[in-house]
Amino acid sequence: MNVLHKFKVECCESTRAAVTSTFRDWADKNIRLMVPSNVDFGDLSTSIAHEIARQQGESPDQIATKICSAINIEEGSTIARVEHLSGYINFRLNYTLAGKSILDSVISENQGYGLVKTSAPNAIAVEHTSANPSGPLTMGHARNAVLGDALARILSARGHSITRRFYVNDAGRQVSILAYGYKLLGEPKSNEKPDTWLGKLYACTNCALEIEMSKRKLNSADLSQDKRIDLQRNLDEWTDVASELETNNKELFERIDAMRDENDPEKAVQDIGRKYESNDPDAVRLVRKVADMCLDGIRATLAQMEIEFDTWDWESQLLWTGEVEDVLQRLLKLPFTATTGSSATLDVNAIVETYDLRELFKLSDTYEVPSLTLVRSDGTTLYPIRDIAYTLFKFREAKEVINVIASEQKLPQLQIRLALYAMGERKAATKLIHYSYGLVELPGEKMSKRRAIYIALDDVIAQARRRVEEEMAERSEEVSKEESDRIVNSVALGAVKFALLNVNSVKNLAFTWDRVLSLEQNSAPFINYAYTRAGSILRKIKNLNEKYDPSTLNHPLEHILLYKLAQMPDIFADAADQMKPEDLANYANSIAEKFHEYYEKVDVIHTDEHVKNARGTLVKAIQIVLSNTMELLGITLTERM
Repeated sequence: MNVLHKFKVECCESTRAAVTSTFRDWADKNIRLMVPSNVDFGDLSTSIAHEIARQQGESPDQIATKICSAINIEEGSTIARVEHLSGYINFRLNYTLAGKSILDSVISENQGYGLVKTSAPNAIAVEHTSANPSGPLTMGHARNAVLGDALARILSARGHSITRRFYVNDAGRQVSILAYGYKLLGEPKSNEKPDTWLGKLYACTNCALEIEMSKRKLNSADLSQDKRIDLQRNLDEWTDVASELETNNKELFERIDAMRDENDPEKAVQDIGRKYESNDPDAVRLVRKVADMCLDGIRATLAQMEIEFDTWDWESQLLWTGEVEDVLQRLLKLPFTATTGSSATLDVNAIVETYDLRELFKLSDTYEVPSLTLVRSDGTTLYPIRDIAYTLFKFREAKEVINVIASEQKLPQLQIRLALYAMGERKAATKLIHYSYGLVELPGEKMSKRRAIYIALDDVIAQARRRVEEEMAERSEEVSKEESDRIVNSVALGAVKFALLNVNSVKNLAFTWDRVLSLEQNSAPFINYAYTRAGSILRKIKNLNEKYDPSTLNHPLEHILLYKLAQMPDIFADAADQMKPEDLANYANSIAEKFHEYYEKVDVIHTDEHVKNARGTLVKAIQIVLSNTMELLGITLTERM
């Protein structure tokens, strides 16, 4: 039992004993404790006096006075004293006793401090990023990747067996379009980073294809006036896109526009997709070539971000091994599936009602889940069937699966889980978790992948490095070029990651450089600066004596910092179990905030040796906890900035 747990237990037991002796009718009442919003009101507090007052006819303050008088604090207790204010009973931690326990735990456990192992370890698959291999990772992908990586790190530290998976959507239309454009150009090599160049090629090919198909449809005689207006509007829109692409990628667009298959480009794209799904050797060679090229670029970006995967799963393998077809046949046999010609639809809401699943899946009484199209009229399957097959594939090795997917996919993820339930795959249906996240908003920027207008993660990383390098150039401390590069890289990456992590995942976040690189508040550089300041103090002290007197740590800020350090095991365990990496980010920020204040107000170096040694030990513990917390988020702190 750590010192805070012991403190809570002693506060509860002493309060319960006092309540029992003064208000016997409340002997079995549960004592709820809270951390006061203001440290002046103690370290833990209870409102039990207010609850009793409502029935006793006395004021909360009178009740609290009686309870406090009856509380017995034994020698050696973690409770230093008990007070009451406005009817609240407030407990103060015995920092002389607790301080040594807290600091000894942090220093002795070091890199392992706070990383409490679960009593129920699980095999968990975390699928994240999974960007289509048709262009570079963007800032939208970045949030997915950083969240997924942090979740995997946190859950692994909690003691779970984690498999990090990247799903390669190589059988989709986007990759077929890209392969078509690449073939038209004669399968050339590019001097650019491959995913960057292929992203431009995809945008140009897709645009040329859309214009050609719109023109062909408009030339059809059998069109209603409304349909003709819609097609003309679509053609006008794509013509505007073409103008933008010609401006930004003139040579590439003109080559694609001039060389596209005049017979039937749409059929050529569909043929590539159909042949690839059927494992045709020529189609496999072409599609795998462009997909591998793009993935090489994506892997390079992920390597920059220090994000790794255990396995790369290809959608095509699920098709070629017959697993997608097996799922389709199982779904077609369900009483909830209706077929019309070659098309098939799953009545998902009927599944909800038949199995009474509203409570299990947290659905309101009035919400009707839309039906899910399984097969198009041309007989081709849609991606949800492949996702169901992939889900079952992941559950072969895992007991729980976490899909890090944008919040816009909430409905498809629900439909997949309900389809799995109807198929009898109850474990997969109930243990498949959609970890959703909101959009990354870049003020002043308009994103459009089809226009090849997006903020590539590579560009954001490069800009972060430039900005950090410029900031460091203004500082006086001299470091070698090698060390400077290492510091710039760590600080820049940490800044980008933290900005994507410290907001609740379901919320949209605005990515602005002023906030991302701030040294004044709530950012990775702000936290890193606290870590750097702590290191500077320790270098000046040089050798800490292992024997220190915790009773000398009596400044209010020292008590606050000690309490915060003691909270890490609980905060980490809760963040892991509730999958809330933002709690760890905010925790690290709160420590940095108080340490910056401590650095400015309390002299650690120029003081009595006993005091210096105790304060130095506190500073060392702060460094350890900051490092451990940020490491869980995939962020490495630097000794210098």
